[in-house]
Amino acid sequence: MTYKTDQEAFWAGEFGTAYIERNQGEALLASNLDFFSKALRNARGIRNCIEFGANIGMNLSAMKLLHPTQQQYGIEINADAAHALAQLIPVDHVYHTSILDFEPKQTWDLVLIKGVLIHMNPEALSQVYEKLVGTCGRYLLLAEYYNPTPVAIPYRGHFERLFKRDFAGEILDRYPKMKLVDYGFAYRRDPNFPQDDITWFLMEKSE
Repeated sequence: MTYKTDQEAFWAGEFGTAYIERNQGEALLASNLDFFSKALRNARGIRNCIEFGANIGMNLSAMKLLHPTQQQYGIEINADAAHALAQLIPVDHVYHTSILDFEPKQTWDLVLIKGVLIHMNPEALSQVYEKLVGTCGRYLLLAEYYNPTPVAIPYRGHFERLFKRDFAGEILDRYPKMKLVDYGFAYRRDPNFPQDDITWFLMEKSE
């Protein structure tokens, strides 16, 4: 498969597959359950959701415990992760493709992206923002590393693979219909439910 950016090929390949082994298990599920119970406390009526960069579905699994009847969908670029995701949610709800190639045909009550924008080529962000807002029927939950100004940092011995910036602020500036509802921080040293130092933002789309 041909990709538009080096970052896409990186996550579709062996590194993306190795990521699966490092990011699963009951402890992560517990932390995710705590995370979403807080991040979605002000969201209502989330009948369906789509996750951009769903991997094997650890985030969706936690949300399913909070919203048992929720219809779930996921976009995933890595073939091994997409195969595992299809064991969790209906196979026709799995979009095995790059986010940049995803062509949405509907909207969802909740659009989720968590720890994914930081790994995307900064030049592609405008396109990704457009897809996030375009698929958003009501809520957008974004959870990423935050920095007030754009910066690139080394990632597990690789360069140009991790970027921090104010992703939510850029969306709020570009799309007046998106309003900030809530935000918070999850700390890697939390003694009970650690996350990966991510700042989350819940936005709602106005009519």
